[in-house]
Amino acid sequence: MNNETNETPKEIPFHEKPVTRRGLLKTAGALAAATILPSLPGLAKGWVGGVWASDAPETTNMRFGIIALTDCSAIVMAHELGLFKKYGVNSVISKEASWAVIRDRMFLGENQATHMLTGMPYAATLGLAGSPKKPMIIPMHLNHNGQAITLQKKYMGKVKTPSDLKTLVYQAKTAGNPLTFAMTYPPGTHAMWMRYWLASGGIHPDKDVSLITIPPAQMVQNMKIDKMDGYCVGEPWNARAIADGIGYTVTTTQQIWKDHPEKVLAFMADFAEKNPNAVKAAMKAVIEASQYIDKMENREHVCDVVSQPQYINCPKEIILGRMQGKYDYGDGRPVEQDPYYMTFFDRNTNFPWKSYGMWWMSQFRRWGMVKGTPDYKGAVDKVHRPDIYREVAKEMGIAAPAEDMRKETIMGKEFDPSKPEEYAKSFEIHSLA
Repeated sequence: MNNETNETPKEIPFHEKPVTRRGLLKTAGALAAATILPSLPGLAKGWVGGVWASDAPETTNMRFGIIALTDCSAIVMAHELGLFKKYGVNSVISKEASWAVIRDRMFLGENQATHMLTGMPYAATLGLAGSPKKPMIIPMHLNHNGQAITLQKKYMGKVKTPSDLKTLVYQAKTAGNPLTFAMTYPPGTHAMWMRYWLASGGIHPDKDVSLITIPPAQMVQNMKIDKMDGYCVGEPWNARAIADGIGYTVTTTQQIWKDHPEKVLAFMADFAEKNPNAVKAAMKAVIEASQYIDKMENREHVCDVVSQPQYINCPKEIILGRMQGKYDYGDGRPVEQDPYYMTFFDRNTNFPWKSYGMWWMSQFRRWGMVKGTPDYKGAVDKVHRPDIYREVAKEMGIAAPAEDMRKETIMGKEFDPSKPEEYAKSFEIHSLA
């Protein structure tokens, strides 16, 4: 208000205002911005808090942990094909000695993303199996199928099914020298396949046998020195046992569950929250690499690359056969062309179905890894993140399922993800607490 007249000052029309140097500079700046900004990429995303909302990665340097397994291939090829760089990420591939090291390097922030067993982010988020409670997320899967259970050669011709093994298991148990089977990490995929397969033959994995943990690349050597009777692991360590003449494939995991989930691309939850664009950039590179791998004509090149010492460190020929779906079981059966060989992109391999998480939680419950009825939905909503995958898929022009869950069939038994507790309690052999 004007203190002398008590009249409201009148606004001077723009065209009547005196021209000043400051005014000219201000007007020129506004006109320049109006001309240039519409041509900038991502204008539709607008401004956030007065700062341009960039979709560039928040951090451009990322280390990716891997274990020496064929299913690390999408991460390796994203690096070797320059796809991480294409999406703005300077990548370093860090080969680790074991799944425990993979976990610890993520917890310490030394690796920003990792090749990981499906169950591990759940164990970390819930603090299971001795893991510190550190929330993690699964925004995409890396592969389906392609693992196997290998038995020592001495069982060839005697054991073709888990039921065939039952008498031998009880004889050894009665003699005070139980048979020993190895997996790679207690809440991981190989542990679940081994447990499920043994139990389907009437063998209790916690009472009738000794179940031990061995890093993947050490499986073959430990079988050579008679440390275990069998193991479950990813390739190429099943094919390697056959090539070395020490074992045979009694079953592949796709014979247990067709198109089953295996490894994931995992991130710490807090890293993903602070760096959403970096997570999406890494995912785009890995998805594009996955598409490359699933063109069968590229698989020989992939094996040339991943067989190198800094990755799997195994002769290319041992990796290639099963990557092409050619299965020599090592027990006299003819080589089989398996339509459910390891996939990296086809048949929605990368989509993080929440029903996968529900199944894992049901198995944690079945084997006493959680006490009492867990919060199935709460855990799965935290860990499996199809919402992030759908954002990436939309930006890449890739179709993604509209639903989050679907029913599955494992060894002829249906799993309804809407009834995980009922499913966990439906098995005759269990360790429910």
